[in-house]
Amino acid sequence: MSNQKILNIDSLSLQELDTDAELIPLMTPEDEEEMNNEVLPEALPILPLRNMVLFPGVVIPITAGRDKSIKLINDANAKGKVIGVVAQKDEAVEEPAAGDIHTIGTVARILRVLKMPDGNTTVILQGKKRFEIDQVTTEQPYLMATIKEVNEVKPEADDVEFTTIIDSIKDLAIQIIKESPNIPTEATFAIKNIESNSFLVNFVSSNMNLTVKEKQDLLVINNLKDRALETLRYMNLELQKLELKNDIQSKVRFDLDQQQREYFLHQQMKTIQEELGGVSHDQEIEEMRQKGKNKKWIDKTKSHFEKELAKLQRMNPQVAEYAIQRNYLELMLDLPWNEFSKDNFDLKRAEKVLHRDHYGLDDVKKRIIEYLAVLKLRNDMKSPILCLYGPPGVGKTSIGKSVAEALGREYIRISLGGLRDEAEIRGHRKTYIGAMPGRILQSIKKAGTSNPVFVLDEIDKLSTGHSGDPSSALLEVLDPEQNSEFYDNFLELGFDLSKVMFIATSNNMSTIQPALRDRMEIINMTGYTIEEKVEIARKHLLPKQIEEHGLKPKDIAIGRKQLEKIIIGYTRESGVRGLEKQIAKMVRHIAKCIAMEEEYNNKITDEDIITVLGAPKMERDKYENNEVAGVVTGLAWTSVGGDILFIESILSKGKGNMSMTGNLGNVMKESATIALEYIKANAELLGISPEVISNYNVHIHVPEGATPKDGPSAGVAMLTSLVSSFTQRRVKKHLAMTGEITLRGRVLPVGGIKEKILAAKRANIKEIILCEENRRDVEEINKDYLTGLTFHYVKEMGDVIKHAITDQKVKNAKTL
Repeated sequence: MSNQKILNIDSLSLQELDTDAELIPLMTPEDEEEMNNEVLPEALPILPLRNMVLFPGVVIPITAGRDKSIKLINDANAKGKVIGVVAQKDEAVEEPAAGDIHTIGTVARILRVLKMPDGNTTVILQGKKRFEIDQVTTEQPYLMATIKEVNEVKPEADDVEFTTIIDSIKDLAIQIIKESPNIPTEATFAIKNIESNSFLVNFVSSNMNLTVKEKQDLLVINNLKDRALETLRYMNLELQKLELKNDIQSKVRFDLDQQQREYFLHQQMKTIQEELGGVSHDQEIEEMRQKGKNKKWIDKTKSHFEKELAKLQRMNPQVAEYAIQRNYLELMLDLPWNEFSKDNFDLKRAEKVLHRDHYGLDDVKKRIIEYLAVLKLRNDMKSPILCLYGPPGVGKTSIGKSVAEALGREYIRISLGGLRDEAEIRGHRKTYIGAMPGRILQSIKKAGTSNPVFVLDEIDKLSTGHSGDPSSALLEVLDPEQNSEFYDNFLELGFDLSKVMFIATSNNMSTIQPALRDRMEIINMTGYTIEEKVEIARKHLLPKQIEEHGLKPKDIAIGRKQLEKIIIGYTRESGVRGLEKQIAKMVRHIAKCIAMEEEYNNKITDEDIITVLGAPKMERDKYENNEVAGVVTGLAWTSVGGDILFIESILSKGKGNMSMTGNLGNVMKESATIALEYIKANAELLGISPEVISNYNVHIHVPEGATPKDGPSAGVAMLTSLVSSFTQRRVKKHLAMTGEITLRGRVLPVGGIKEKILAAKRANIKEIILCEENRRDVEEINKDYLTGLTFHYVKEMGDVIKHAITDQKVKNAKTL
């Protein structure tokens, strides 16, 4: 009731006074007698109040904002000006019904109604008599109820005890006014001039700093003496709080410099906390001790905790080391020492979860299920350390999440990309300002168990800086023989990480130091085939984008052929991130059409794809023809999948020199040198004149010169190209090849066979030459992907020439 323009004199007691207020006189004994003789009506409109209680005789202003309340006030003001006022049980209820209000309230008379500029109505009410709701008769347009009067039991006029209580109330009220800086001293005169005992009790009860429930409890008391006694008790509490507040302020009221000021403010806060029953430093230490008793610590850890806690107890709470020591002990208490979640070893369910979240990757899923089976049989919860290795966007990180769900473990992930500080892994020594534990222990603390699935993302992107080598710090984390006693510099104790299932992800194994690589089980996650990408788009990406863009499945349909067109023409990647972006563009186009009420075709066509995504940007290389000598189709592996490349060679008169272009690496150049030397050594067997070799210069070129190329797998293609150029004979149609060569003419196996075969199939290749030892790689590939392909497995270069070079001369063959 502070800071209001209209106040009654009773608001002077415990509230701030506005000097512009219009004062309403106090109740006289004659007024009280007249009020007690008034007869209450049988039914009244009921006005629920959110955050106050009206007492008999007291005048209060009320701001009404609810439509029901405004209508009630207007109707009552136009008629008898008498209403029933009751407090709500819960002030948050916007439309209170019969069950939301208290049954005991006060009959009130409307003294004045004011319309406020903000649309609300302010009404001045004076309490008359207490009443009890007998029955709510209607709730519309506002509450109406039948009521009955609640009689007040008053003490005898010569009751000495009651007189003493009233005198005490007056004295305490005067003391409170004196102690409180917010109440003017003039309010003392108002207290002294109240003649009616019941009005004095109601007046003080109304204006004390109590909750609505406490005031309602006072209003319900029928015996005036009991109500006066309860009011006196609350006044005593109020006075004690004021005296304590003033006492604390007086303790620190002198000139302080900045440092002293901060110190004394802390002291004041401490005093307030202790007086109000808050947590003191001693109590905080005792709570830590109790928490420590419930931890599953070994004896060594327990004795260390007790020792550190005793050290904290001896410290001055104002020194900087106190906060560090407290943080250290809180870390010890927060870490899940020997607390494990129960593993769910239902392998069929785990398989279902992996199949649900990821399409394809059958080899990876098989390996993971095998590891889970070993865990189940061993039943010692010691987990393997896996490293998922493959190109970006193939689901390495998300498969870790699926493994956690399948096992029923907590899932945590930290990204190691760009990390170059060893302290990020092991933590800082707690002697440093701002010291904290490493990210391993921080994550374990966040997980709340000692056996989560822990994904170490981008482990190949760790770097070395002046602060140490974090990959060396990981050696201890990822060594099953050592990580049962992982030492963090901040914790200074061994923590058991042997039950944690670590899953690292990597794009490039060559950047991981050998010792770290040796500690992990490598699972190779190759890129997806076009067929797999189509299924992933249908089952996962398209439904996800439809949901994210607020559409329904019937709003857009993209067929398999259209998805394949998007994959081939607009993405070049092993994963599906780029594909998801292209699908999102298509979905956004449909969303725009729906939002702008434009006509559109919900079944996407090839023309729609070109309209939305533009002309295809990444059409794959296709097989051309064999009309030119020296052009051979090779197979290459890239970080975004397989591809074909053309090896071209041409002869020009000279002295037998060789030159190479096409941004070739050292290994690839060496392959060309080996091929030429092999031809020189075996010219007669190959049907080539040695004079031709010595009288002609050779130039080898691999197109797309802006793209760096390296590796030994183009050896067979280079040798075939040179033989074709020297003999001017055609290379077999629709043929591609890959393999490393030696000076002895041996063909060696190469990697990336699956990606290379898929690239060949996309490029309309019919036959592929591979090393005999690569046969096992082909047998592991899904047979559906090999349809229409013929494989020639070779061991010697002579076999390659036999399969690759025909007897037919090329068009416009040179005479050498």
